[in-house]
Amino acid sequence: MLLRSAPRRLHHLRPHHLSTAAALAAAPPTPTEWTTAPVASVGAATADASLFHVSLDLSSRADLLASHVAAGQFLPFRLPAAPYPIFLAISSSPPAPGLATSFDFLVKRLPGTPSACLCDLRPGDLVHVGGSVVGRGFEVGRIADARDVLVFATGSGISPIRSLIESGFGENENIDVKLFYGVRNLQRMAYQERFTNWESSGIKIIPVLSRPDDQWTGERGYVQNAFSRMKKVVNPSSMGAILCGHKQMSEEITRALVADGVPKDRILTNF
Repeated sequence: MLLRSAPRRLHHLRPHHLSTAAALAAAPPTPTEWTTAPVASVGAATADASLFHVSLDLSSRADLLASHVAAGQFLPFRLPAAPYPIFLAISSSPPAPGLATSFDFLVKRLPGTPSACLCDLRPGDLVHVGGSVVGRGFEVGRIADARDVLVFATGSGISPIRSLIESGFGENENIDVKLFYGVRNLQRMAYQERFTNWESSGIKIIPVLSRPDDQWTGERGYVQNAFSRMKKVVNPSSMGAILCGHKQMSEEITRALVADGVPKDRILTNF
């Protein structure tokens, strides 16, 4: 499933648009152990190069790889000129023992931010990272009995959602999983090349564009608007939700779900 639309020029997001759960600044405790890891690859993740794929080679750090046990966890980075560590959500799925050799990240290239420098690195460059991942990730055990799961992601918030999906979430035939994925336009939408595989694993993807071109025939506006138009909560006790992205989106979706009777402890975030 590759979505297409006419090209548009590059736009830069302003700081107040930053995703709250794909990249955190000084939120979890600062690591007491640091190490270095070489960059394996760097490349644009979107047509407008506002998001980048960054992969770290951890083939010599089996202990660090093994500390990634849940989708939604973060790796701390200590970057030049940054007064504090930053925490990036890992976009690759938790590794099977002995199989994975790297961590993947989806990094927002926002000029003037510490994480933007990661987008200019080359394979072989060394970065300082924490000696283990941090955070609990998405506690999916809290919605293990759900029959309907709504997933909401905006911007780079899709990063840990990729980890969740590719770790096997949604493959159970008894679960109906819908992913509302909101961005400004298709040129800012990451992972389109993965959509076909995600859908084949049981994920229904609903792209939502806030500033589409005239050729777009899908959902318009913000994900909370699209959800409001399509909302149909039949049995709140059998529903679960997973949120990752802009703070306003998370707050509005949470209020709407709670108002419909969905228990708050069945609405998951990764922070």
